[in-house]
Amino acid sequence: MLVHPQFNPVALALGPVQIHWYGLTYLVAFGLFLFLASQRVQKPWFAAAGWTRRDVEDMLFYGVLGVVLGGRLGYALFYKPDVYLANPLEILMVWRGGMSFHGGLLGVILAMALFGRSRGRPFLQVMDVVAPCVPTGIAAVRGGNFINGELWGRAADASLPWAMAFPQSGSMMARHPSQLYQMAGEGLLLFVLLWVYARGERAQGQVAAAFVLGYGVLRFMAEYFREPDSFLGLLALGMSMGQWLCVPMILGGAALWWWCGQRDVRGLNTRSAT
Repeated sequence: MLVHPQFNPVALALGPVQIHWYGLTYLVAFGLFLFLASQRVQKPWFAAAGWTRRDVEDMLFYGVLGVVLGGRLGYALFYKPDVYLANPLEILMVWRGGMSFHGGLLGVILAMALFGRSRGRPFLQVMDVVAPCVPTGIAAVRGGNFINGELWGRAADASLPWAMAFPQSGSMMARHPSQLYQMAGEGLLLFVLLWVYARGERAQGQVAAAFVLGYGVLRFMAEYFREPDSFLGLLALGMSMGQWLCVPMILGGAALWWWCGQRDVRGLNTRSAT
């Protein structure tokens, strides 16, 4: 059985200033987005719509605000509403940890809606640029979770070659390294699938819908290997909070993908008739 190496969460200390690995993974995530989105807007259908690298840079600014504010507020509302409603100022104490992907996603959606409105661009077109560039950032942040030794997995058979004990959990029980599962699944695998799917022109909104659906499915599966939050445990139907938050993503992503395809077909038929 492997044992988590218990990395020092501080990557660099300059006097009283400490730079944490987890913070650096967010910088990596934003850097990867800038690079990948710059490649995306060079696609003929985006270039013809007037997209430029400057748009990507401005979009990243909106996105960073959406991720940070949405992720923190989502954690407070989805996971510990009683605690943070009683002490609302603690929401601002981001250094204490606590970020929600689903809250960050809602924050990014709102931020991209504001960006699109400011530039006169269709919301779904904006999200089609963004969607394939997100999973690498997810992979980077899950790597940060592993470095911190947090969000460990459920109990695993000690004979599993990659079973790992996380001393931070308070025991030396063999566990699934679920952070690495999520890094590989909703991070790297989802990136490859979306990047390949988005190589060709799709009906507007279908790439974004594929991200929502794909993330929902992969995260739902990964939750079976991830230890539920101790203060929540498993909820109705034996599902975790993460799984329940993925249900509307799966249903909504599938419905949006179908609707965008049907709208595109109707648009083609209308243009052909005229």
